Amino acid sequence: MFRFARTARTARTASTGRNVRDRAARTAAAAVAGLALVALTAPAPAGATPSTDSTDSTATARVSGSGRIHYAPRPNDEIRFTVEAVAAPGSRPLPGIPHGLPTDARGTVHFSHRVVETGEVRQADAAVDCLATGGPVATLTAVITKSDALSVGQRIGLSIYDAHGHGRDRLGFSWGVGNTDVDRDGTPYQPVVGTCMALAPFAPVTSGGFTVHSVELPTPSAP
Repeated sequence: MFRFARTARTARTASTGRNVRDRAARTAAAAVAGLALVALTAPAPAGATPSTDSTDSTATARVSGSGRIHYAPRPNDEIRFTVEAVAAPGSRPLPGIPHGLPTDARGTVHFSHRVVETGEVRQADAAVDCLATGGPVATLTAVITKSDALSVGQRIGLSIYDAHGHGRDRLGFSWGVGNTDVDRDGTPYQPVVGTCMALAPFAPVTSGGFTVHSVELPTPSAP
């Protein structure tokens, strides 16, 4: 193989070529950076709906809103729910579970039921103790603190579907169409609702609405 001597002119030509290429590369990099900045700061297209899912470990799952539902067994009655629930992982230590559960939560639930034939209204307030979210759906439970319809101390379960403006939100409640068991004598009864246990959101929301901010469950604390 032959080796050619590199003249000063050849070296200058090569150096000039490298400078040109370097400037071109820097210009291209700046253009790419500018496009990335535009993509990050540009407003979302009309009609776009930001996702409520989050994998940010610093974010907090929550559900909020108020609405009237259509309950098929009593289609003309006025039934309303108001929910404010926020995750508080590990905030409820239990015997044998000193660090609590990743689904521990705080908040309030209020609901009312007006019977159309008589105008009678029954109401209840409850304290949230558990919240789990997944995409547009949340399940939560709460313990009755005041009511003229349900027993104080009774745990109730709710499920909520956030439609994000694409159709109707939905809500389900544990004492509405399910949560029935049978004892040894074959007699049906309503069993205790466990934390975060709820039916599918079977009832459409006819006015108002709910927002579900979904966050992945945190890793449980070590014992």
